[in-house]
Amino acid sequence: MSFLLRQRIQLATVWRWKKRMEVPCCQCTTFSTISSNQDPIEIHKRKLLMWFNHLPKEEEQFGCLFSSETMHVAPLIIERRDEERAGLLQSPYQTQISSSHSLTEEQLFEPTNTWSEGRGLNVLLYGAVGTGKATIVRKLVLDWCKGTTMTRFKLLVPFSCEDLSQLSKVVSLRDLVGRKYLHLKKHPLLNGERDQAKDVLFLFNGMEKMQLDFRIGSSELCSDPNEPLPSHVIIVNLLRKYLLPEASILMVTRLSAVEYIPQKYVSRYAQICGFSDPDRQRAYFTSRLLQSEEAAHNQEAQTLIELLYLNLQSESQLAAACFLPSYCWLTCATLHLLHFTSAQAPIRTLTGIYTSFFRLNFGGEVLGTKTGTSVSIQDYHSSLMMYVVRTVGKLAFDGVMNKRTSFSDKELEQWIGGKTKTDEELHQLAMFQTDVLDFFLAPCVKSGKHLSKELFENDDKQYVFAVPAMQEYLAALYVVLGENKSALEKLTSQMSVAIGQASEDVSALVNILSKFVPLRLFAIFNLLKLVPKLYERMSSRNKGKIARTMAAEMFRTEDSYNEDVLDQVEQSLLGVHGPQPQKYDGSQPFELYPIFMGGLLQYSNRVLLKQLDCNIQSTTVVQITRALRKYLVRELSKPQPPEELMDLLVLLYEFQNPRLTEEVLSSIKSIRLTNIRMTSLKCFILSSVLSCTSSSYHLKELDLSSCFLTCNMLQMLGPALRHSHILNLQFNNLGPDSCILLRDLLLDPKTCLSSLQLCDNPLLDSGIRIMLEALPENQSLVYLSLMHTGLGDIGALELAERLQQHPGLQELNVAYNIISDKAAATLVDACREHPSIHTVHLYFNPITDEGKQSLYGRGVPINEGSNRWVKVLASVTEGSDISEDWHPILKVIQENASSWDRKRVKQQLKVFLQDLEWGRKMQQSFWKRLHFRKVQKSVQATLQILEKDSSSKETK
Repeated sequence: MSFLLRQRIQLATVWRWKKRMEVPCCQCTTFSTISSNQDPIEIHKRKLLMWFNHLPKEEEQFGCLFSSETMHVAPLIIERRDEERAGLLQSPYQTQISSSHSLTEEQLFEPTNTWSEGRGLNVLLYGAVGTGKATIVRKLVLDWCKGTTMTRFKLLVPFSCEDLSQLSKVVSLRDLVGRKYLHLKKHPLLNGERDQAKDVLFLFNGMEKMQLDFRIGSSELCSDPNEPLPSHVIIVNLLRKYLLPEASILMVTRLSAVEYIPQKYVSRYAQICGFSDPDRQRAYFTSRLLQSEEAAHNQEAQTLIELLYLNLQSESQLAAACFLPSYCWLTCATLHLLHFTSAQAPIRTLTGIYTSFFRLNFGGEVLGTKTGTSVSIQDYHSSLMMYVVRTVGKLAFDGVMNKRTSFSDKELEQWIGGKTKTDEELHQLAMFQTDVLDFFLAPCVKSGKHLSKELFENDDKQYVFAVPAMQEYLAALYVVLGENKSALEKLTSQMSVAIGQASEDVSALVNILSKFVPLRLFAIFNLLKLVPKLYERMSSRNKGKIARTMAAEMFRTEDSYNEDVLDQVEQSLLGVHGPQPQKYDGSQPFELYPIFMGGLLQYSNRVLLKQLDCNIQSTTVVQITRALRKYLVRELSKPQPPEELMDLLVLLYEFQNPRLTEEVLSSIKSIRLTNIRMTSLKCFILSSVLSCTSSSYHLKELDLSSCFLTCNMLQMLGPALRHSHILNLQFNNLGPDSCILLRDLLLDPKTCLSSLQLCDNPLLDSGIRIMLEALPENQSLVYLSLMHTGLGDIGALELAERLQQHPGLQELNVAYNIISDKAAATLVDACREHPSIHTVHLYFNPITDEGKQSLYGRGVPINEGSNRWVKVLASVTEGSDISEDWHPILKVIQENASSWDRKRVKQQLKVFLQDLEWGRKMQQSFWKRLHFRKVQKSVQATLQILEKDSSSKETK
């Protein structure tokens, strides 16, 4: 009532001051001042365009170019005949499309066999949750405004039934239209005279929200559009064709409400069947993922669409889920997060996408208690989303706990409808099974890789969650909302609230009575105050269990062999092309479950969930966070594989709690993400998590070797790189452009970088020369590795000139490059004159034997007064002696041979063998010759391994 009163106050104010206000049509309340020379219908079209072009905030993630025109893909609409009405309530997955023909929006109002002259058509357009009802309504209204469809109607009047159901006062049809659209007040098309109403189309969206009663005793007959009536009576008379019989009506509703409207008042049934074929799905994905010109010419984006299309064509579980446009939206949003995250875009999380998905599909939705009554379950503060959590969420939680993803009909009946008792509960269950259950659970596609053997041996029909991550999200929501409490815990909670509210009043009364009746007996009532405190302690212990579960699920031993959780999400959408990833066992990993639990505690997600009547208390968040920090720190005291560390970073990112992140990271000294396939999202996560720490926080080592890093990813990682002493960027795809970023990193006064390893990156001379510009001002770098970076003579000479400008460098590795004798000699001379360099690596360069001998001589001091010398590693030998560092050289070769040019490596190893053979012959001592022989065997063993690997690859 307060909302309606506020609207009336706004009406008086706006009308008095002649201002124009614009409110979305979903609220159906707008006021404006219209000049006498303006066409009301043109004003109506302009305002509808403005209202219906307004898209939900969740669509902003697809870019500023998003619009309903450029990204609309029409769902399939099927006309249903009268004899098919028995199958109207079937699951959308079971729809027999071949038995009926498809319709376009324009064809919905073509005359039917039962149509009579002078009467408008009543079309009932229905569909399950997520099939695209709201999308069709939006597109139909926009196209009518632009004159591209429904041109037979001069006036389209859309109504939100959710808004109409809130009207408490009687109102006439003309006043109702004028109240919602002031510019249409007293419009002649609605006066009921002659047959003017034949040009009018009424659109009622969400008919399931109206409690319509077609009995004469409940809904009086009325043909006067000026007669005040309750809103539901107006709609009934419009459908009866008693009020404005020439007008046409389009009703949009859910599956369960189809039977609420008698068949004799429906001219045509049309069912929305979503995307029935992969081509529609591909068009939808292309419209969202390739909307901009940059994305359209992006090879990665094109490949992404192709992989997704291949997965849809393979009759995978994803293809069954994407039958519903809502799941196509979820798939697009997830892929957009995984592959198109940028530092400039607003922060998005995987949990946030799933929460927004539920808000888009279930925001404000409630379940009615009984047909024909005006009471809804909303009056008892229980939303449809809470019903989902208590039924489907309970099923999901049981599956996660027992490591199961498929469920039989009997199990669905047990978990979702097993405890219903009253008629109201049975009615709610029937509505839920008709409208919502198929939205979450789909018939199992038996090609799934995580299904149990019993599933293939048993002929019972099995169901799985349409998207695997949905099971983990609902299970996490079920736990975080406290729905997994025992009956005793729930009873204690209710008693605590009731007693806590009454304890103050009872205590006051006892204090008054005790003055007149001084009995010690009244002191017993003080025990009432202990009940809430006792429950608070029990509740805190329960939240501790949640935190302990999160930590335990994060670091399960059997999951440490799996890929990181973001790669698992991508594989569930795009499929696995090529060899299957190795698993510890054949069970489904539920590694998203604890991450979703953390993400649901994020403030923005709690705000969205509160709109769905799923309230997570702040005290709950505090208790879980406090306990979680302790358990995470305990687990991180043990060595963790790179995949588990990546999952931890994802958890901290999803949590979006800077204080918790800083406290957890303070216990981590090194982050080693070797062999993790880094993406833009993972780089953004690492950067965001480390940015939560103070400027004094430093990692001993940040290992990002073999992570497929590119220049764009390195730019995103910029803030994170400043926190490490040792930065390992070996075996990536960093080119000359990346050296600009590396130069800026070395010049950053906040950097504490002491070791920079850039082995196996094609930096080339041009890039290295750019990076060397930072040497004069950088004071922290001690070790620099440029091994196998394409460094040539020009770059080596530039490096020799710059070395004197950086007095802190101690070791330089330029092995396996293309440095010749002269440039190598100049570089060694510069290192010898340097105040702190003690070792330079030059092996695997095209240096002649004479050049190597010259290098060894140049490493010693030239002047007698100087004690500066530098160790030169050019081969496993130093003249006729064995180098002291022959073992580290061979170790480096063995570790990197798989990624290096095998032909060149084998050639260099043969040169080593020749040097060793020559040196062995030059030795007079038996023990020295024996030592030479030992080193020769090590080199020969390495050479044999390379030749064996090469021959096996050629055979394959």
